[in-house]
Amino acid sequence: MLIRFKGDIAPSEITDQRLYLDRRRFLALSAAATMFPVGRAEAGPLDYAKGAITLDEKMTTLEAVTTYNNYYEFGTDKEDPAKTAPGRLKTTPWTVWVEGECAKPGKVAYDELIKPHRLEERIYRMRCVEAWSMVIPWVGVPLADVLKRFEPNSRAKYVEFTTLADPEQMPGIRSRVLDWPYTEGLRMDEAMQPLTLLAVGLYGQQLLPQNGAPIRLVVPWKYGFKSIKSIVKIRFTETQPATAWNKSAPREYGFYSNVNPAVDHPRWSQAKERRIGEFLRRETLPFNGYADQVAGLYAGMDLKAQF
Repeated sequence: MLIRFKGDIAPSEITDQRLYLDRRRFLALSAAATMFPVGRAEAGPLDYAKGAITLDEKMTTLEAVTTYNNYYEFGTDKEDPAKTAPGRLKTTPWTVWVEGECAKPGKVAYDELIKPHRLEERIYRMRCVEAWSMVIPWVGVPLADVLKRFEPNSRAKYVEFTTLADPEQMPGIRSRVLDWPYTEGLRMDEAMQPLTLLAVGLYGQQLLPQNGAPIRLVVPWKYGFKSIKSIVKIRFTETQPATAWNKSAPREYGFYSNVNPAVDHPRWSQAKERRIGEFLRRETLPFNGYADQVAGLYAGMDLKAQF
Protein backbone atom coordinates (compact mmCIF):
# COMPACT_ATOMS: atom_id res chain seq x y z
CA MET A 1 0.00 0.00 0.00
CA LEU A 2 1.37 3.43 -0.96
CA ILE A 3 1.52 5.86 1.96
CA ARG A 4 1.91 9.51 1.03
CA PHE A 5 3.01 12.15 3.51
CA LYS A 6 1.71 15.69 3.75
CA GLY A 7 4.61 17.20 1.83
CA ASP A 8 4.04 14.83 -1.10
CA ILE A 9 0.38 15.79 -1.65
CA ALA A 10 -0.75 18.73 -3.73
CA PRO A 11 -3.60 20.81 -2.20
CA SER A 12 -5.79 19.92 -5.18
CA GLU A 13 -5.51 16.22 -4.29
CA ILE A 14 -6.83 16.61 -0.73
CA THR A 15 -10.50 15.71 -0.28
CA ASP A 16 -12.49 18.40 1.50
CA GLN A 17 -13.33 17.20 5.05
CA ARG A 18 -17.06 17.94 4.69
CA LEU A 19 -17.22 15.96 1.45
CA TYR A 20 -15.32 13.10 3.08
CA LEU A 21 -17.75 13.00 6.00
CA ASP A 22 -20.74 13.18 3.67
CA ARG A 23 -19.33 10.24 1.71
CA ARG A 24 -18.85 8.27 4.92
CA ARG A 25 -22.43 8.94 5.99
CA PHE A 26 -23.75 7.88 2.56
CA LEU A 27 -21.70 4.67 2.66
CA ALA A 28 -22.87 3.95 6.21
CA LEU A 29 -26.50 4.35 5.23
CA SER A 30 -26.01 2.16 2.16
CA ALA A 31 -24.24 -0.49 4.22
CA ALA A 32 -27.06 -0.53 6.74
CA ALA A 33 -29.61 -1.16 4.02
CA THR A 34 -27.62 -3.97 2.40
CA MET A 35 -25.82 -5.64 5.30
CA PHE A 36 -28.83 -5.72 7.62
CA PRO A 37 -31.86 -6.51 5.43
CA VAL A 38 -35.10 -5.90 7.26
CA GLY A 39 -37.05 -8.43 5.24
CA ARG A 40 -39.61 -6.00 3.82
CA ALA A 41 -40.10 -5.66 0.08
CA GLU A 42 -39.86 -1.88 0.38
CA ALA A 43 -36.73 -1.89 2.55
CA GLY A 44 -34.66 1.23 2.04
CA PRO A 45 -35.25 4.99 2.25
CA LEU A 46 -38.50 6.29 3.70
CA ASP A 47 -40.55 9.22 2.45
CA TYR A 48 -40.99 11.51 5.43
CA ALA A 49 -41.21 15.13 6.56
CA LYS A 50 -37.78 16.25 7.76
CA GLY A 51 -37.20 18.38 10.81
CA ALA A 52 -40.55 17.95 12.57
CA ILE A 53 -38.77 17.90 15.94
CA THR A 54 -35.03 18.54 16.10
CA LEU A 55 -32.27 18.95 18.68
CA ASP A 56 -29.20 21.14 18.52
CA GLU A 57 -27.07 18.18 19.54
CA LYS A 58 -24.68 15.88 17.73
CA MET A 59 -26.43 12.71 16.60
CA THR A 60 -25.07 9.30 17.52
CA THR A 61 -23.47 7.56 14.56
CA LEU A 62 -25.53 5.16 12.49
CA GLU A 63 -22.97 2.43 13.20
CA ALA A 64 -23.44 2.78 16.97
CA VAL A 65 -27.23 2.98 16.73
CA THR A 66 -27.38 -0.22 14.67
CA THR A 67 -24.72 -2.30 16.47
CA TYR A 68 -25.08 -1.41 20.17
CA ASN A 69 -28.56 -2.52 21.17
CA ASN A 70 -30.70 -3.99 23.92
CA TYR A 71 -32.98 -6.64 22.43
CA TYR A 72 -32.88 -9.68 24.70
CA GLU A 73 -34.93 -11.81 22.32
CA PHE A 74 -31.74 -11.95 20.24
CA GLY A 75 -29.20 -12.11 23.07
CA THR A 76 -28.20 -10.24 26.21
CA ASP A 77 -24.92 -8.71 25.02
CA LYS A 78 -25.15 -5.33 23.32
CA GLU A 79 -23.59 -6.74 20.13
CA ASP A 80 -25.86 -9.80 19.93
CA PRO A 81 -28.92 -8.27 18.21
CA ALA A 82 -26.95 -6.95 15.22
CA LYS A 83 -25.31 -10.37 14.81
CA THR A 84 -28.40 -12.50 15.38
CA ALA A 85 -31.51 -10.60 14.26
CA PRO A 86 -30.69 -9.88 10.57
CA GLY A 87 -31.76 -12.81 8.44
CA ARG A 88 -33.86 -14.27 11.27
CA LEU A 89 -36.57 -11.71 11.96
CA LYS A 90 -39.22 -11.93 9.25
CA THR A 91 -41.17 -8.69 8.99
CA THR A 92 -43.31 -9.43 5.92
CA PRO A 93 -46.19 -9.88 6.30
CA TRP A 94 -46.65 -8.11 9.66
CA THR A 95 -49.90 -7.63 11.51
CA VAL A 96 -50.85 -5.99 14.80
CA TRP A 97 -53.80 -7.11 16.90
CA VAL A 98 -55.73 -4.26 18.54
CA GLU A 99 -58.08 -5.25 21.35
CA GLY A 100 -59.57 -4.29 24.69
CA GLU A 101 -61.50 -1.17 25.62
CA CYS A 102 -62.10 0.31 22.18
CA ALA A 103 -64.89 0.50 19.59
CA LYS A 104 -62.87 -0.80 16.63
CA PRO A 105 -60.70 -3.76 17.64
CA GLY A 106 -59.24 -6.12 15.09
CA LYS A 107 -56.25 -7.39 13.15
CA VAL A 108 -54.44 -4.64 11.26
CA ALA A 109 -51.75 -5.09 8.60
CA TYR A 110 -48.59 -2.99 8.83
CA ASP A 111 -49.43 -0.90 5.78
CA GLU A 112 -52.97 -0.29 6.98
CA LEU A 113 -51.67 0.81 10.37
CA ILE A 114 -48.96 3.18 9.12
CA LYS A 115 -49.62 4.39 5.57
CA PRO A 116 -52.72 6.50 6.32
CA HIS A 117 -50.43 8.80 8.33
CA ARG A 118 -47.67 11.17 7.28
CA LEU A 119 -44.27 10.03 8.46
CA GLU A 120 -42.08 12.61 10.14
CA GLU A 121 -38.55 12.78 11.50
CA ARG A 122 -37.96 13.38 15.20
CA ILE A 123 -34.47 13.67 16.63
CA TYR A 124 -34.72 12.50 20.24
CA ARG A 125 -32.39 11.92 23.16
CA MET A 126 -32.70 8.29 24.26
CA ARG A 127 -31.50 7.32 27.74
CA CYS A 128 -30.86 3.75 28.90
CA VAL A 129 -31.18 2.66 32.49
CA GLU A 130 -27.57 1.41 32.34
CA ALA A 131 -26.49 5.10 32.30
CA TRP A 132 -25.70 5.45 28.60
CA SER A 133 -27.51 7.53 26.03
CA MET A 134 -27.82 8.28 22.32
CA VAL A 135 -29.32 10.96 20.07
CA ILE A 136 -31.31 9.25 17.31
CA PRO A 137 -33.21 10.59 14.28
CA TRP A 138 -36.36 8.47 14.35
CA VAL A 139 -38.99 8.32 11.60
CA GLY A 140 -42.58 7.52 12.51
CA VAL A 141 -46.05 8.78 13.35
CA PRO A 142 -47.43 10.15 16.62
CA LEU A 143 -48.85 7.24 18.59
CA ALA A 144 -51.94 9.31 19.41
CA ASP A 145 -52.87 9.54 15.71
CA VAL A 146 -52.84 5.75 15.42
CA LEU A 147 -54.67 5.01 18.68
CA LYS A 148 -57.51 7.43 17.95
CA ARG A 149 -58.51 5.38 14.92
CA PHE A 150 -59.55 2.51 17.20
CA GLU A 151 -61.78 4.77 19.34
CA PRO A 152 -60.72 3.86 22.88
CA ASN A 153 -63.64 4.20 25.30
CA SER A 154 -63.87 5.84 28.73
CA ARG A 155 -62.64 2.67 30.46
CA ALA A 156 -59.33 2.75 28.55
CA LYS A 157 -56.95 4.09 31.20
CA TYR A 158 -53.82 2.33 29.92
CA VAL A 159 -52.33 0.90 26.72
CA GLU A 160 -50.43 -2.39 26.78
CA PHE A 161 -47.97 -3.39 24.03
CA THR A 162 -46.66 -6.88 23.27
CA THR A 163 -43.57 -7.93 21.30
CA LEU A 164 -43.37 -10.88 18.93
CA ALA A 165 -42.26 -14.07 20.73
CA ASP A 166 -41.12 -16.73 18.27
CA PRO A 167 -38.33 -19.06 19.44
CA GLU A 168 -37.51 -20.04 15.86
CA GLN A 169 -36.76 -16.43 14.96
CA MET A 170 -35.67 -15.25 18.41
CA PRO A 171 -33.23 -17.64 20.11
CA GLY A 172 -33.03 -15.41 23.18
CA ILE A 173 -36.53 -16.28 24.35
CA ARG A 174 -35.40 -19.85 25.01
CA SER A 175 -33.69 -18.40 28.09
CA ARG A 176 -35.49 -17.50 31.31
CA VAL A 177 -34.01 -14.03 31.62
CA LEU A 178 -37.56 -12.57 31.27
CA ASP A 179 -41.14 -13.81 31.27
CA TRP A 180 -41.89 -13.86 27.53
CA PRO A 181 -43.49 -12.32 25.55
CA TYR A 182 -42.05 -8.91 26.32
CA THR A 183 -44.77 -6.49 27.38
CA GLU A 184 -44.83 -2.78 28.17
CA GLY A 185 -47.46 -0.21 28.97
CA LEU A 186 -48.29 3.46 29.19
CA ARG A 187 -50.99 5.45 30.89
CA MET A 188 -53.40 6.83 28.30
CA ASP A 189 -52.27 10.42 28.78
CA GLU A 190 -48.66 9.32 28.24
CA ALA A 191 -49.63 7.41 25.12
CA MET A 192 -51.49 10.42 23.73
CA GLN A 193 -48.69 12.89 24.56
CA PRO A 194 -47.43 14.39 21.25
CA LEU A 195 -43.81 13.32 21.87
CA THR A 196 -44.74 9.62 21.94
CA LEU A 197 -43.87 8.08 18.59
CA LEU A 198 -44.70 4.86 16.79
CA ALA A 199 -41.44 4.49 14.87
CA VAL A 200 -40.85 2.63 11.62
CA GLY A 201 -37.39 3.95 10.76
CA LEU A 202 -34.25 5.78 11.78
CA TYR A 203 -31.70 7.83 9.85
CA GLY A 204 -34.25 8.00 7.03
CA GLN A 205 -34.19 4.23 6.52
CA GLN A 206 -36.55 1.39 7.40
CA LEU A 207 -35.98 0.02 10.90
CA LEU A 208 -33.43 -2.77 11.01
CA PRO A 209 -34.19 -6.00 12.89
CA GLN A 210 -31.88 -5.17 15.79
CA ASN A 211 -33.65 -1.81 16.24
CA GLY A 212 -37.15 -3.31 16.49
CA ALA A 213 -38.36 -3.73 12.92
CA PRO A 214 -40.84 -3.19 11.53
CA ILE A 215 -42.62 -1.10 14.18
CA ARG A 216 -41.69 -0.01 17.68
CA LEU A 217 -42.52 2.52 20.37
CA VAL A 218 -40.36 5.56 21.20
CA VAL A 219 -41.02 7.40 24.49
CA PRO A 220 -38.09 9.82 24.82
CA TRP A 221 -38.58 10.98 28.41
CA LYS A 222 -38.49 7.41 29.75
CA TYR A 223 -35.71 4.85 30.02
CA GLY A 224 -35.14 2.88 26.84
CA PHE A 225 -36.76 -0.38 27.91
CA LYS A 226 -40.16 1.35 27.79
CA SER A 227 -39.74 1.77 24.01
CA ILE A 228 -40.90 -1.74 23.13
CA LYS A 229 -39.79 -3.31 19.82
CA SER A 230 -41.43 -5.39 17.07
CA ILE A 231 -44.98 -4.78 18.31
CA VAL A 232 -47.63 -7.41 17.49
CA LYS A 233 -50.41 -6.42 19.89
CA ILE A 234 -51.91 -3.23 21.31
CA ARG A 235 -54.50 -3.59 24.08
CA PHE A 236 -56.54 -0.87 25.77
CA THR A 237 -57.13 -1.72 29.41
CA GLU A 238 -58.79 -0.26 32.49
CA THR A 239 -56.11 -1.53 34.88
CA GLN A 240 -52.37 -0.97 34.89
CA PRO A 241 -50.76 -3.72 32.77
CA ALA A 242 -47.94 -5.88 34.01
CA THR A 243 -44.68 -5.09 32.21
CA ALA A 244 -41.72 -7.36 31.50
CA TRP A 245 -38.95 -5.69 33.48
CA ASN A 246 -41.23 -4.62 36.32
CA LYS A 247 -42.33 -8.24 36.77
CA SER A 248 -38.73 -9.44 36.63
CA ALA A 249 -37.20 -6.92 39.06
CA PRO A 250 -39.78 -4.54 40.60
CA ARG A 251 -37.22 -2.86 42.88
CA GLU A 252 -35.13 -1.89 39.86
CA TYR A 253 -37.68 -1.16 37.11
CA GLY A 254 -40.86 0.73 37.93
CA PHE A 255 -43.93 1.01 35.75
CA TYR A 256 -43.39 4.71 34.98
CA SER A 257 -39.61 4.56 34.43
CA ASN A 258 -39.27 8.29 33.87
CA VAL A 259 -35.67 9.49 33.56
CA ASN A 260 -34.98 10.88 37.02
CA PRO A 261 -31.40 11.65 38.15
CA ALA A 262 -32.64 11.79 41.77
CA VAL A 263 -33.68 8.11 41.73
CA ASP A 264 -30.76 5.72 41.49
CA HIS A 265 -30.92 2.22 40.17
CA PRO A 266 -30.19 -0.07 43.16
CA ARG A 267 -26.88 -1.06 41.57
CA TRP A 268 -25.66 2.27 40.10
CA SER A 269 -26.24 6.01 40.05
CA GLN A 270 -28.49 7.64 37.45
CA ALA A 271 -27.16 11.14 38.15
CA LYS A 272 -24.80 11.07 35.15
CA GLU A 273 -24.76 9.36 31.77
CA ARG A 274 -22.27 8.61 29.02
CA ARG A 275 -23.34 9.55 25.54
CA ILE A 276 -22.20 6.80 23.18
CA GLY A 277 -19.21 8.12 21.25
CA GLU A 278 -18.12 10.46 24.04
CA PHE A 279 -15.55 9.80 26.78
CA LEU A 280 -16.76 12.16 29.50
CA ARG A 281 -20.04 11.75 31.37
CA ARG A 282 -22.71 14.43 31.43
CA GLU A 283 -25.41 15.37 33.92
CA THR A 284 -28.65 13.44 33.48
CA LEU A 285 -31.58 15.76 32.76
CA PRO A 286 -34.94 15.26 34.52
CA PHE A 287 -37.37 13.61 32.10
CA ASN A 288 -34.36 13.28 29.77
CA GLY A 289 -34.60 17.00 28.95
CA TYR A 290 -38.32 16.96 28.11
CA ALA A 291 -39.59 18.27 31.45
CA ASP A 292 -41.25 21.33 29.90
CA GLN A 293 -43.43 19.08 27.78
CA VAL A 294 -44.22 16.18 30.12
CA ALA A 295 -43.68 17.09 33.79
CA GLY A 296 -47.31 18.16 34.08
CA LEU A 297 -48.41 14.57 33.47
CA TYR A 298 -47.05 13.67 36.89
CA ALA A 299 -48.18 16.63 38.98
CA GLY A 300 -48.87 15.55 42.55
CA MET A 301 -47.10 12.19 42.20
CA ASP A 302 -44.19 11.11 44.39
CA LEU A 303 -41.67 10.41 41.61
CA LYS A 304 -39.31 8.61 44.02
CA ALA A 305 -42.00 6.16 45.09
CA GLN A 306 -43.72 5.94 41.71
CA PHE A 307 -40.53 5.51 39.72
